[in-house]
Amino acid sequence: MPHPVCAIVGAGEGLGSSLAAKFAGEGFDIALISRSEKGSSAAAEAAAGANAEVTVKFFAADATQPETIERALAKIVGEMGEVDVLIYNARGNFTLREPLEMTYGELEEIYRLEVVGAFAAAKSVLPAMRERGHGSVLFSSATAALRGSATHPLYAIGKFGLRALSQSLAKAYSKDGVHIVHVRLDCDLDTPLMREHYGDSFDPEKLANTDDVAETYWWAHQQPKSAWSNEIELRPYTEAWTC
Repeated sequence: MPHPVCAIVGAGEGLGSSLAAKFAGEGFDIALISRSEKGSSAAAEAAAGANAEVTVKFFAADATQPETIERALAKIVGEMGEVDVLIYNARGNFTLREPLEMTYGELEEIYRLEVVGAFAAAKSVLPAMRERGHGSVLFSSATAALRGSATHPLYAIGKFGLRALSQSLAKAYSKDGVHIVHVRLDCDLDTPLMREHYGDSFDPEKLANTDDVAETYWWAHQQPKSAWSNEIELRPYTEAWTC
């Protein structure tokens, strides 16, 4: 019997690796989508290490170029089968800018990455999910989706758009049996990059463990239809709430 397929857009060494390992461990074949195979190598190793019985494949695409996302997902369906779970885990840089310092090019790029790329991914899998009457689409986001910023407006604008897209898709297609979830991470994640950033002040109790975060994505996929979460917020117990 073939394994179900989980496709992850933006599968790096942090949360992407934990998501790949979690869904592989639950018996899913894993399709990793990123710009370069090197960028997905940690996620591929994590998935293979979690379950040697599943297939793990890499597919190249640039989330700012929606046609490449469409082609990658079409190739996944052709080689691995229909996608049961889509996770859009791409995000823009946390660029320091005052609003009037933003350029038109930066605004266009963040919109293409956070919203257009996410739409291209969802649009590629939703018709088949609706026809089957089941499937999950999960968007990795942040509390920036709920509030603007005087110092990081690009990030906020992108996440605002992603949340609007997620809610719109959920309102339109949940009735067809497709679970669409906007996951807001109100915290820093315990990743190699953040450990380097914090240096001597690093405290694992103040950051979210990515394996624990991945458990919630799995839990959301498993939720019964009569009680779905379409908005989920996660933070470690030590986090000072920002909204």
